[in-house]
Amino acid sequence: MNRRLAIQSLVAATLAGSISPARAKPSPGTVAATILKPRRLSQGDTVGLIAPASNETEDEDIRIAADIIESLGFRVRLGEHVFTRNLYLAGTDQQRADDVNKMFAQDDVDAIFCLRGGYGTPRILPLLDYDLIADNPKILMGFSDITGILTAVHSKTGMVGFHGSILKHSFSEYTLNEFKKVVMHPTPRTSIGAAPPFESGEGRVDAANRMTRITGGKARGPLLGGNLSLICSLMGTEFEPDFRGRILFLEDVNEAPYRIDRLLTQLLLANRLNEVAGIAFGKFTKTETSGNSFSIEEVLRDRCSDLGVPVVRGFMIGHVADRTVVPIGIEAELNADDATLTLLDTAVV
Repeated sequence: MNRRLAIQSLVAATLAGSISPARAKPSPGTVAATILKPRRLSQGDTVGLIAPASNETEDEDIRIAADIIESLGFRVRLGEHVFTRNLYLAGTDQQRADDVNKMFAQDDVDAIFCLRGGYGTPRILPLLDYDLIADNPKILMGFSDITGILTAVHSKTGMVGFHGSILKHSFSEYTLNEFKKVVMHPTPRTSIGAAPPFESGEGRVDAANRMTRITGGKARGPLLGGNLSLICSLMGTEFEPDFRGRILFLEDVNEAPYRIDRLLTQLLLANRLNEVAGIAFGKFTKTETSGNSFSIEEVLRDRCSDLGVPVVRGFMIGHVADRTVVPIGIEAELNADDATLTLLDTAVV
């Protein structure tokens, strides 16, 4: 192991933390040292449904989301403002923040699922009650714009965040299996994000879900990440996460290669990519290009191949039908040679 990787491993071990009834309350701009794990979900538990960013256009889509939760064997508790709309936001900032805070305050709500992403979570971060959240750790799940809340809550409290499905679409078989093995029936050393099974044959290979090794090697560290645009939006704020020794996972949608380039360059110029132990790229979908353009693969290689850490592209993370659940804050191993991402600890108790 070279000197750089040895230092990263030491930092990762320090940041990994453990469950503790005591909690260090960080001051603004610092990161919680203790990892807070929520209770695992069981059949019959109550799941709160909220819209902390944008909302669906039709009320019936919200009812469909509630039906999906019930189909999983859970009871549903609708947020007070889940049917509220304010142009591209699901209500005012205060209404959306209130729904988050109230769900954490209710003892009979066991987990909180987000209806959809869109835009809006950075606006409500100053309105969240982080002491309340830390005193009542629960599974909080979503992705895309929900990255803002997941990252801020983890940075402020140490609570594990769950980068997983929003309730806009039904769960595929793959998505359901990944969900269950992370939040319902966890075991140590669980592999997540691998491509769904594919029946290959003569003249037939899986072209949709392929893994691309940018840089080989292995790394360990707590997971951090989500939507690339949202991670960058938190830079320079009190909600900016600590990148040191982390396995960084990133995805995005509707971003052309030059915009992915710009976002990664921002992280490079801020010296954040130089702090991570490894990078697990998910899916970059709807990346339409026109004219003279690099490909996404060329951008990732250009921006990340000289970091000296393992980098892999292609995990089932992002705006795709088959999606894993990535627990922010949990120790993991990234093996770029085998293109695997393995949880080394359970994300729930």
